[in-house]
Amino acid sequence: MHITKKIGLLSQAEALALLLTRLSPQHPQRQFLEQQLSWTNAGKRGEERIKRKFNEFYTEEDFRVLWDVNLKIGTWSVQMDGLLLTEKGAIIIESKNISGQLHFDEKTGEFSRVNLAGERTVMENPKIQLRKHIRFLTHYFKMKKINLPVSGMIVFTAKDCEFISKPHDVSVCKTYQMIEYLLRILQAFPLEAENHKLAKIHKLILTNQTPYQQTPLCVYYFIDPKELQSGVYCSCCQSLGMRRLNKNWVCKSCGFQNPSAHLLAIQEYFSFVETTITNQKLRGFCGFESRSVATRMLSQLDLNRVGESKARSYHLRK
Repeated sequence: MHITKKIGLLSQAEALALLLTRLSPQHPQRQFLEQQLSWTNAGKRGEERIKRKFNEFYTEEDFRVLWDVNLKIGTWSVQMDGLLLTEKGAIIIESKNISGQLHFDEKTGEFSRVNLAGERTVMENPKIQLRKHIRFLTHYFKMKKINLPVSGMIVFTAKDCEFISKPHDVSVCKTYQMIEYLLRILQAFPLEAENHKLAKIHKLILTNQTPYQQTPLCVYYFIDPKELQSGVYCSCCQSLGMRRLNKNWVCKSCGFQNPSAHLLAIQEYFSFVETTITNQKLRGFCGFESRSVATRMLSQLDLNRVGESKARSYHLRK
């Protein structure tokens, strides 16, 4: 029996890091992309700090917590960093990794930060995003006939952030304050809550998760795919020096061997360029010439196939 291997997109951080290896050192967007990667990694570290801190959370009533929740109503989709489900209500947890002095202007509705150099930057107000998510989840519960109140909080995870002013109508705190703020929100929920079966709500959300539709990075950042260097990435020396030799990939720079190195290259193509690939495009991206080798590589993957022979294309499954 022929078993095909499942394959998916790279994470945002993995994709950005690998994209940079395929761009020349002089690429005009290189510095910008390096900053994007730094912010992405910082955001992930902040989310991990929240998860570790949540280990301190305890309440006598039943509760469930979900991370990275993606839900959809028609064409309206949201991504919530965390969601605490209790018998009294649901609390959305939004994570923000923004350093410097933070200022919520109640008169103008603007949010800004001043960095260590004294430079002020007006940024998207996270309070608006949280309100949108509360509105979404309230409507979502109503559609599912779940009468559970919804609240939320914004947790700033950067260690060197300082609140100069905070909004009056939204809970905003630092990571170390999160547990106390969660308990305070729970206490504010009505005492006469319905008897909700949290296991059922938890299962409902998990089964209705809609994976985030990631735009290929070349499309998102307006990069011509022709600007990407071809080759297969070596995880040992971080070069694009892998070459096909006797059904194996061998790095010409350090000698490292990896028979499955092409799998990462295909993930890169799907994450950078488009979620459809052909034999010719695979060979061009990886830098080898054998059509039969490319056909064998693609046929071993769990991809949707369209067309026959030389016109065949392979599509990433949703």
